[in-house]
Amino acid sequence: MQSNVKNALIWKFAILIISIVTAAIYLLPATPAYKYMPNIYKDNMPNKGLTLGLDLQGGLHLIFEVQSDKAVATTFNRMAVSLKDIITKKNIPFKDIKVEGEKLIVESTSMDVIDTVKASYPNLEANKSDSNIIFSLPNAEMARLKDGATDQALETIRNRIDAFGVSEPVIQRQGSNEIIVELPGIKDPKRAIDLIGKTAQLKFQLVNDESPVAAELPASVPVGQEDAFEATFAPKVPQDSEILFERITKPESGQTIKKPFLIKKEALLTGDLLTEARVSIDSRYNEPYVSITFNSVGAALFADVTGKYVKKRLAIILDNNVYSAPAIQEKISGGNAQITGSFSMAEAKDLAIVLRAGALPAPVKMIQNLTVGPSLGADSVVAGKMAGLGAIILVIGFMIFYYRLSGVIADLALIVNIFLLLGIMSILNATMTLPGIAGIILAIGMAVDTNVLMFERMREEVRAGKTARTAINSGYDKAFYTIIDSHVTTLITAAVLFQFGTGPIKGFAVTLSIGVTLNLFTSLIGTKSLFDLINYNKEIKNLSI
Repeated sequence: MQSNVKNALIWKFAILIISIVTAAIYLLPATPAYKYMPNIYKDNMPNKGLTLGLDLQGGLHLIFEVQSDKAVATTFNRMAVSLKDIITKKNIPFKDIKVEGEKLIVESTSMDVIDTVKASYPNLEANKSDSNIIFSLPNAEMARLKDGATDQALETIRNRIDAFGVSEPVIQRQGSNEIIVELPGIKDPKRAIDLIGKTAQLKFQLVNDESPVAAELPASVPVGQEDAFEATFAPKVPQDSEILFERITKPESGQTIKKPFLIKKEALLTGDLLTEARVSIDSRYNEPYVSITFNSVGAALFADVTGKYVKKRLAIILDNNVYSAPAIQEKISGGNAQITGSFSMAEAKDLAIVLRAGALPAPVKMIQNLTVGPSLGADSVVAGKMAGLGAIILVIGFMIFYYRLSGVIADLALIVNIFLLLGIMSILNATMTLPGIAGIILAIGMAVDTNVLMFERMREEVRAGKTARTAINSGYDKAFYTIIDSHVTTLITAAVLFQFGTGPIKGFAVTLSIGVTLNLFTSLIGTKSLFDLINYNKEIKNLSI
């Protein structure tokens, strides 16, 4: 019998010690002591530790609205470009193909158009109207496109932020077309916002130098006067063209001007055919540029375009801004091109990031921008530490005062509970937030409640004349189901909060769940093992409770 008790104690303490050591290893990188550890330890042990959330270290909280209606327009525009080529090759007479709202209009009286269009896009519904054939998408397909645009925007933003290098970002969907982005510890908020919100729709379009309007364009337009300039020239601009600007900063004076171009609206090539975008340095001028590579389809199309339009100027346009408009000297094979401009290194890197991550399927509009400063975050850390330490000190003092040596045992279990909780959060790469600290404090309260239930049962047994060992065993046995019941109901509540809550609520639910689960471990196994160890060699006569 004595041997069985000894073996049980060895196993219980072995589990406790292994748990504590594992938690210490994962928690160490978050402590000041980590920087003094030898390199061999840093190279072979976990090096991440517990990270602080937005409310504790400062950063950005942004909410973007995906303008999903424009995703439908983008889809129709792509269809229009493709169908022009398909219908022309089949020698079907048509005047033009244009997009108006959520409709694709083919100016033709030939009914062959319907069969040709449906062969390529079977989801489109056709209606005849005068000399036009109007195509539209069913409501279910429209809803799918808009929903998919939000999901795609979410993943695109996530890829951009990952490439930007933000630690522990929060990126999640909210409602039908909103995306929440939280960036803890961000150092350059403006750059991050610009990177996330850039639509990054890359297009290659011809410069319309043949039009008389092109000869009338001035060499530059002052910044801020673009709208007035466009309004003046609008009546003269051909239907198939538009005026776009290149932003140029003069290196000698730092002055920024806008150079106008008359650009044909049809996109000959788009950025969805890219496979690579990287920053390179021009050896002649020591300036950065972005080198891009197309996939096999894009490479073939780029070769066709450059071969067809030799001596023409091909504008490289990103989000309706002209980056460069070089003249095509010869057919370019191999699928490589360059985007040049007056880039700083940071601008070139950000451009490469958004091109690699892909274009947003629709523009996004920032509807909330909350910046949490580092000082406010530091104040939150201090306030959270004070609240947590205050709760621990009060609990420890009360337990020792009211339950004497038994209270000391309960306090040891409480300290181990908190230490293991922080260790598990480090293992899970969880982020500590103010609501998370609140969850820890509530878990401390439940740990106290658990020990109070057991100790009061033990007191009743002592008053009934039972021996110390019998009182301890009976106290644990009789309080067991009550403790399990209270903890399971709390875990169910935490699970509901995690499933249906937003970021802060989920943080509270996570720490509460871990704390409550560990409380069962440290109270029912940890403290019981300590009482059994005290009684192992020599049974105590009086229980200090």
